[in-house]
Amino acid sequence: MTRPLIGITSSSIIINGNPYNRMYAPNARAIAEAGGLPVYIPTHMDTDTLREIYDRLDGLLLPGGPDVDPAQYNADRHPQLGLVDDARDAIELTLARWSVSDDMPTFGICRGHQVLNVALGGTLIQDIPSQVDTDLHHDISNETPRATRIHDITIQPDSRLASILGTTHVQVNSIHHQSVELAAPNAVVTASAPDGVVEALEVPGKAFVLSVQWHPEDLYQSDDGMRRLFQTFVDAARERMLARG
Repeated sequence: MTRPLIGITSSSIIINGNPYNRMYAPNARAIAEAGGLPVYIPTHMDTDTLREIYDRLDGLLLPGGPDVDPAQYNADRHPQLGLVDDARDAIELTLARWSVSDDMPTFGICRGHQVLNVALGGTLIQDIPSQVDTDLHHDISNETPRATRIHDITIQPDSRLASILGTTHVQVNSIHHQSVELAAPNAVVTASAPDGVVEALEVPGKAFVLSVQWHPEDLYQSDDGMRRLFQTFVDAARERMLARG
């Protein structure tokens, strides 16, 4: 069976004065094991080139990465704002708007969850520790394994996320200091942490537009629910592929 082509965006980075793109490999492995064909999307593409890449895709994965520049949602920079990647912001926001408008299956993870919200008109909390009154930790140290689950989330029972995971409560890993503030007008909050931090968004009426704040790519190999997240996304992309002929 022909497998659907899933675009995965990349980060831009300078090493020794030379430009590179960088990607987190488990995202591609998760897509491949779910039956998709992963392809990385580089930064610094002109609009025509980006559109040609996009037009060949059956699904879009927006993975984790650095902070979103608050200029993208008309906010001033907070003192604790971290590294931003303007080139990545530009391509991801464009791709996210195209994909939602075209009803292309779209899956956002961590930064991708935030990018999707900004692309659709929402805003972000730039630094949870200084802007949210909470004792909950949302960001593990670099020495802690990425699959470490550090807090619970509650999922809306009537959400697609709950139907995929088969539960309304799950413990997740967490590697972020930004989060959704105001959800975009056409997005619905479908999961939250105990302190109110938004953990998932969905866009109703779409084939698959869903984003999560945690990192299922680090959990899917030992967690059936997280594996089903990728599987359901890839299955939606396959349906789009077959419908397009």
